[in-house]
Amino acid sequence: MSDVRAPQVPPKDVTQLVHVARQPIFDAQGMVVGYELLFRGRLDEVEASQRDISATSQVIVTAFTEFGLPEVVRDKLCFINMTREFLVGELALPIGPEQVVLEVLESITIDDEVLAGVTALHEAGYRIALDDFVWGLGHDKLFSIASFVKLDMLDGDLSRLEETIEVCRRYPQIQLVAERLETEAHVAMAERYGCELRQGYALSRPHVLTTSTLSASKLRRLELLALLHATDTDMKKVSDLISTDPALAMRVLRASNSAAAGLPQRLSSVPQAVVLLGIAKIRQWAALMIASEVTGANDEQLTEALVRARFCHRLAQEFKVPPETAFLLGLLTGVADLMGMPRADMATQMPLAEDVAAALRGDGSPLQRVLQTVEAYENGTIPEVTSVNLGSAYLEMLRWSTRVVTGADD
Repeated sequence: MSDVRAPQVPPKDVTQLVHVARQPIFDAQGMVVGYELLFRGRLDEVEASQRDISATSQVIVTAFTEFGLPEVVRDKLCFINMTREFLVGELALPIGPEQVVLEVLESITIDDEVLAGVTALHEAGYRIALDDFVWGLGHDKLFSIASFVKLDMLDGDLSRLEETIEVCRRYPQIQLVAERLETEAHVAMAERYGCELRQGYALSRPHVLTTSTLSASKLRRLELLALLHATDTDMKKVSDLISTDPALAMRVLRASNSAAAGLPQRLSSVPQAVVLLGIAKIRQWAALMIASEVTGANDEQLTEALVRARFCHRLAQEFKVPPETAFLLGLLTGVADLMGMPRADMATQMPLAEDVAAALRGDGSPLQRVLQTVEAYENGTIPEVTSVNLGSAYLEMLRWSTRVVTGADD
């Protein structure tokens, strides 16, 4: 019997839409070599309304944990604007350098701290781009480690364009990116000066990607961050806290699926994802999630998702399946229902173990039968389970879930 439900319309206060824009960057032959990711607060926003810490953080969180880098940029480069806080290490980057290009904005003062921070990022393998380069701001100090220099062909200082290009040509590793190409004359100028890469409305406008995401509790993130920065971090407590926040658990699972995480095995539980990602990565993602300020969870709906997950955990032994795996299945189905997402789609969004993925697709396995038993009880049918008093167990799970969602004392 298949248990793959048709998608439901999610409650408005449980989910929210998140957006990220991407604008392609082309080579001289017109082939896409990368995308610049841009903050968008609304679907209809033409220009970015923010270029601050929150905007950069939300771009990273949305691109890597909501969509996943393969969906956003495929195998191309990913250009992301960086603020000073990221460049000097006040906020850590939880994304690896494989496909990422860090753009140093023209508004950033290149002092000794920034110079040291950008150098360290370069040594860690990140490619560096100097955005909207102009003379007199000190960004030329980074020429020796920059991979890209972006030249504004619309509002830039074109009186020193030839000088800029001549100096950049002394550094063989630098590729010139002619940006803000809005007319055919701009494109011709990029061609005349031999700019290797081109970007602008004359070639392609930014395209906004939108998806629905489960709102998360800011309080729980702060609690997690405090726990992660304790002198002796308790991995079990970290794992337990993440497991009791469906939105946070989903983001951790999705983060583990990003190319930057590079995990060697498939996941069958939230604690496994925590261990494989490691405290450092979890700490970085938690910090970014707080900075991105995506909040507003509905406690009642989150409690329902947790009750299901905990109930599956409780019944796992009856069906001889691992309790943590049963918990994960219950959690994923609860989240899928809240987001109006077909359950089978969950199997393609995260690096799940095959038994979990198969259960999501409705394979009739013992693991899926755990879920069927729980849902039968939710729907008013009392299944035959010999070792568990389902009524008492359900009330116990409800009390537990209410406590962890609301933060009430035990």
